[in-house]
Amino acid sequence: MIQVMRQITVFLKNVLRHADLYLLFLALLSSGFGMVLIYSATRSFDTNRYVIIQFAAILVGLLVYIIISFLDIDLFSRIWVWLFLINLVLLASLAVLGVGGETVGNNSWIRFAGIGIQPAEIGKIIFIFTLSQHITLLRDRLNRLSSLFQLALHTMIIAGFVYIFSGDLGMTLAYPFIFLVMLFAAGLANRYIIIGTALSLGIAPLIWKFFLKDYQKSRILVVFNPSLDPAKAYHALQSKIALGAGQLTGRGFLQGRQTQYSVLPSKHTDFIFSVAGEEFGFIGCMIVIGLLSLLILRIFYVAYKSSSGFSYLVCIGIGGMLFFQTFVNIGMCVGITPVIGLTLPLFSSGGSSIVTTFTALGIVSGIRMRGQPKWL
Repeated sequence: MIQVMRQITVFLKNVLRHADLYLLFLALLSSGFGMVLIYSATRSFDTNRYVIIQFAAILVGLLVYIIISFLDIDLFSRIWVWLFLINLVLLASLAVLGVGGETVGNNSWIRFAGIGIQPAEIGKIIFIFTLSQHITLLRDRLNRLSSLFQLALHTMIIAGFVYIFSGDLGMTLAYPFIFLVMLFAAGLANRYIIIGTALSLGIAPLIWKFFLKDYQKSRILVVFNPSLDPAKAYHALQSKIALGAGQLTGRGFLQGRQTQYSVLPSKHTDFIFSVAGEEFGFIGCMIVIGLLSLLILRIFYVAYKSSSGFSYLVCIGIGGMLFFQTFVNIGMCVGITPVIGLTLPLFSSGGSSIVTTFTALGIVSGIRMRGQPKWL
């Protein structure tokens, strides 16, 4: 018993000495504030189930963060092709095992024994690994059309599987965004950025006409004209009312009318930011934005200090992933982006999302432990 305690003590000392405690502190502070918001948002449900699940997920996430911090992620670069295939199988499993979530039209969850797993969440991390290594292998000839075609195809196949098997547009859009951020960070030539922007604008009408479903088009259109479909605009409208009601300092904890009377839809998941705004006001919103901004900036700092090109791109991908999710979620709440069912990292209710985010941060912590750059 004494020997076991000594080993645990030594392990904890190693954690304190080597793991990125600043990143961990920000993650725990964010998820702790998130639990406070979830408690308020679910108080009208007459159950503590969501708070208990969130707390358990944070504990699991903390454990995963510590373990992942000590793994050498460069090992994953050697099996990137296998990881790519595993990702396809994982995403395709939704065809058989997938069930719907709160967002209409998607089929993005696998549930068993009361536990829900979202394969596309896990798939984002696997995608970041595989794309990072693919870019690394093509780095010396990155700006050749053949290389860009390979990388674009890599992304299109994964994103296509997400959309085909889950129907989750919000999650699907995260993949090309991560791809673009990583490609830019790897040194994509300006001419391709201009050409890519022009092509995107050119094919947008085709995507609108042939790929987007009617309910997805409605979600986009009501951002600009809520009167087109009041039912679709309802979520964003109630969110803006809640945010406006909070003013500078908020109505007070457990005092938000939109929140406590369940007028605000999806208040513990997609619109948790609106709960912060109603009960803690503009100050509460700035705390949420500030914590997530510091977290993302820390990830990019670790990217700059990373010891290999592969590690650098992994950090950039994770930072891009969290930025996209944060921007779109807050945009949903303030009415400038469509309501597409993306949760706010570390704040929204969801065990799968919490554990996945802590895993991603653990990967960054592990990269931080491996020294100064040798690849610049």
